[in-house]
Amino acid sequence: MRPLPDIRSAEIAGKTVLVRADLNVPLKNGIVADATRIVRFAPTVRDLLARGAKVVVMTHLGRPDGDANPIYSVRPVTATLSSEVGREVVFVPDCVGSTAEKAARHHHDGKVLLLENLRFHKGEEANSRNFALRLSVNGDLFVNDAFSCAHRAHASTHAIAQIMPAYAGPSLLAEVAALTAALDAPRRPVAALVGGAKVSSKIRVLKHLIGRMDHLIIGGGMGNTFLAASGYRVGRSIHEPECVSIARDIMETAAANGCRILLPSDVTVARMFEAEALATTVPVAAVPDEAMALDVGPRTVAEIKEVLNACRTLLWNGPLGAFEMRPFGDATFAVARHAAALSKAGQLATIAGGGDTAAALSMAGVADQITYLSTAGGAFLEWLEGCHLPGIEVLRKRVENSETV
Repeated sequence: MRPLPDIRSAEIAGKTVLVRADLNVPLKNGIVADATRIVRFAPTVRDLLARGAKVVVMTHLGRPDGDANPIYSVRPVTATLSSEVGREVVFVPDCVGSTAEKAARHHHDGKVLLLENLRFHKGEEANSRNFALRLSVNGDLFVNDAFSCAHRAHASTHAIAQIMPAYAGPSLLAEVAALTAALDAPRRPVAALVGGAKVSSKIRVLKHLIGRMDHLIIGGGMGNTFLAASGYRVGRSIHEPECVSIARDIMETAAANGCRILLPSDVTVARMFEAEALATTVPVAAVPDEAMALDVGPRTVAEIKEVLNACRTLLWNGPLGAFEMRPFGDATFAVARHAAALSKAGQLATIAGGGDTAAALSMAGVADQITYLSTAGGAFLEWLEGCHLPGIEVLRKRVENSETV
């Protein structure tokens, strides 16, 4: 894996560092409802300040589609970021133009500037070089610390890195290191647990993983499609008949590559998908025609635990069942707690990511007990697919170009 330019090795004292963060956090009544991304990002700011830099932060929030919609203002993030960083954070009501330039030019040591939503300008998502140039005057060098935005070629992640001295931040580097360790140089045996509703959304992920994993554990609605491909009747369960042939191909390719696929052997079924529904556990060969499989059963959980006991690395993306609704999260939570216990004991490196996965691990009470939990969604998934992320590749090219000079 080609190296990334690390801001931790750069001379930044007395310089203004323009940092791309992902502070796209949920708001409720103008207050941050989940500060996870802010908490993860704050150490980057504290380190830059401690090394004598002036810090200007830029981010997007929501999808304002190029309009300055106050509903999507970044202003509410200011107080939470200030609390986490331990310094005053000054909100700047635009990210380009005279307002931003004046604030950056007269930036005082010790304070942090937070620029208004990048996506209030159409040039951001258009990856406009002109917009990137306007952003670049707000700092002396650029740091991308937003892995979760690296899969999009936007002005604040891609075009700007071709204009300014550009570096990767600690959070982005940690994310890349964790995913590289899981996919390219894992401690073996290595397993991937892939769940969620649709095979169609993760075909490329599955095809990329089967040549790299020793075990592939499949659950959720995806598991139902694989069961159908194996000849089982799945009743009214969520599945994709149009993907049955694809599931068969994946199973055949996995077998040819020495990757063992673990499918559910029992499932929790109910006739209604609602909270506290009357649920029973049945073997996969006995799913009633009028029922839906909404979680994997205890025998499957035991089989998964047995696999994890023998593994040294686990890559996890997607839940085993409809965890948001009781009692269909039991399997996901049980496996999460087991993986966390193995991780805490140093027996298993667990790297997990994706919005549903993060939510499930949080509900299980183990989000802070596994080896690494990614807050990225699309970027995490595209990395699992083997894609090159524009925001990462542009930084790698900076290293290559400097080596050829």
